[in-house]
Amino acid sequence: MADETIGIIGAGIVGLAIGREITLRRPGARVVVVEKESEVARHQTGHNSGVVHAGIYYPPGSLKAELCTRGRLLLREYCAERGIAYDECGKLVVAVREDELGRLDGLEKRARENGVPGLRRVDPAGIRDIEPYAAGLAALHSPETAITDFPGVAKAFAADIRAAGGEVRFGFPVTAIARDKGHIRIASGERSVTVDRLIICAGIHSDQVAGLAGDTAEPRIIPFRGEYMRVSDEKADLVRGMIYPVPDPRYPFLGVHFTRRVTGIVEVGPNAVLATAREGYTRTRISIPDLAGIAAWPGTWRMARRHWRTGVKEVLGSLSRSRYMAEAQRYVPSIGAADVVRAGAGVRAQALDRDGSLVDDFRIHRMGPITAVRNAPSPAATSSLAIAAHVVGQIFG
Repeated sequence: MADETIGIIGAGIVGLAIGREITLRRPGARVVVVEKESEVARHQTGHNSGVVHAGIYYPPGSLKAELCTRGRLLLREYCAERGIAYDECGKLVVAVREDELGRLDGLEKRARENGVPGLRRVDPAGIRDIEPYAAGLAALHSPETAITDFPGVAKAFAADIRAAGGEVRFGFPVTAIARDKGHIRIASGERSVTVDRLIICAGIHSDQVAGLAGDTAEPRIIPFRGEYMRVSDEKADLVRGMIYPVPDPRYPFLGVHFTRRVTGIVEVGPNAVLATAREGYTRTRISIPDLAGIAAWPGTWRMARRHWRTGVKEVLGSLSRSRYMAEAQRYVPSIGAADVVRAGAGVRAQALDRDGSLVDDFRIHRMGPITAVRNAPSPAATSSLAIAAHVVGQIFG
């Protein structure tokens, strides 16, 4: 129906990209985005590293591989049209130990299957040509991996929705979702919005909000805080682009890395520490209900039994700047603990299955007229326009 009303819960980059896509595909439809905060991009979108991924890491054939590859091109074009900062400063994924070379081989094979543009393998001299102060035995260079301003992109998506006659409504924490006579009522206390279709993009709260709509409990969102260090201005010029470790295949996290921002600053991070609140951007933020929910999920304890050693290592690194930087300094020896200060932090909405498996791929559930984006971690920002096309295509064909 051209005159239908479509509701979206969540004004992060994914929810806003979907809203924008609907205005393009369904002229005449009314889009209403509801958001509990006072502005867009307050959580994962506004706290990530700003990296536009090229598709190196993701299993060929996965949604991540498909949508990251397509989304990067769409995002680059969109940023050019809107005048949003977009810098293809490139990325090195560096092996610093002999036992990492086999994993680097596997990563190279995966990246080539995903069609990562311009990918090449370099030796120590090649590493120094690209990043003169970096060290390593071998590396993969991805010249089209970029950095951008994701909050700026989200604001532009919101402006596109409004320009098409849609609405982005703030201060609207969703407390109930009910189906009534062919419609869906979204309530925030005494206030409500009635829509014909609903798309849930609630990020760190995606499982809770999807539960209000009758979705399954699995996967549960477990929050991991990612903390950053900022490199001093005196040492920032030692990093030209991005320098990453070879990731541990057991985890969806990419490891502590060096990243230049579009503002010119250089950051190190993030780590991955189990957070004590869903919005636990600091170590002192504790939510008893959130902790109770984490503890009540069977998958939490199964995950802990498998990965407790890594968890202890991450906590120790979080508490000690020297420990944190000891790992990072292997990649850029000239930047140590004395050259950084603590910066911001983000919280990753990590989906966890009941059996304790860390969900790596995007996961989207359909419940008739309600669609729930249940897992959309990195590279969701890179992939946002492609995720939008995928979700809207599933709904409307």
